[in-house]
Amino acid sequence: MRILVVEDEHKIANSIKRGFEQETWATDVAYDGEEGYDMASSEDYDVIVLDLMLPKMDGMEICKKLRVEENHVPILMLTARGELADKVGGLNSGADDYLVKPFAFEELLARVKALARRPQEVKSEKLKVKSLELDSNTFDVRKDGKSIELSRKEFALLEYLMRNSGKVVSKENIIAHVWDYESDILPNTVEVFIGYLRDKIGGDIIKTVRGFGYKIENV
Repeated sequence: MRILVVEDEHKIANSIKRGFEQETWATDVAYDGEEGYDMASSEDYDVIVLDLMLPKMDGMEICKKLRVEENHVPILMLTARGELADKVGGLNSGADDYLVKPFAFEELLARVKALARRPQEVKSEKLKVKSLELDSNTFDVRKDGKSIELSRKEFALLEYLMRNSGKVVSKENIIAHVWDYESDILPNTVEVFIGYLRDKIGGDIIKTVRGFGYKIENV
C-alpha cells in the first residue's frame, strides 16, 4: 500500500511516516499544500492523510480540487481544529474521515486501514493463492503451512502481487505501489526483489510475462 502524508509540522509528518513504514507501507511526505496537491494529482496513492491548515494551499482546497478532477482516493483530514463546523467543512469538501490532533497513532492506523478497505471491493486481511497464504494484519506468510520470513519490502511486494493475482502487473505499477517517491530505484530493483521472493516462496508461483511484467496465477 502507498500513502501520502501532507503535513507541515515536520516532526509529526516524519513520525507518521516511520509508523506507516513499520506497517510495510510505502509513504511519501509533502510539507506544504502545493507540493501535496502536485503529488496527489500526479501519483497513485491508496490513502492520503491530509492536514487542514497548510501553507500555500489548505487541506480543504486540495480536497476540493482532487474531487473536481474525479480523483477519488480516500482522504483522512488531520487537524488541530476540532470544532463541528471545521469537521463538517472538511467532510463536505470531499474528505472521507476526520481525526483531531493530538491523536493516538493506533487510531490513525486503524482509520487508514478502514479507508483503504473502502474503494470498490473490500480488501481482505488474509490472502491465499494456491498453497501460499499471507496475513496483512499479522505479517504472517506461509506456504504449505510452513512459515516464511520476509523483509518488509519483500512482504509489501508479495502482498501487492497477491492482491492482483491473475493480472499482469508492470514494473512501473509495482514501483508506484511498493516504493515511496524518494526511494533510490535502480533499473533492476524489481527484478532483484522478485528473485528474493522466488528463492523464499518457490520459483513457480511468480511468473514473468516478458515485455509486460509479472503475474501470480490464482488457479
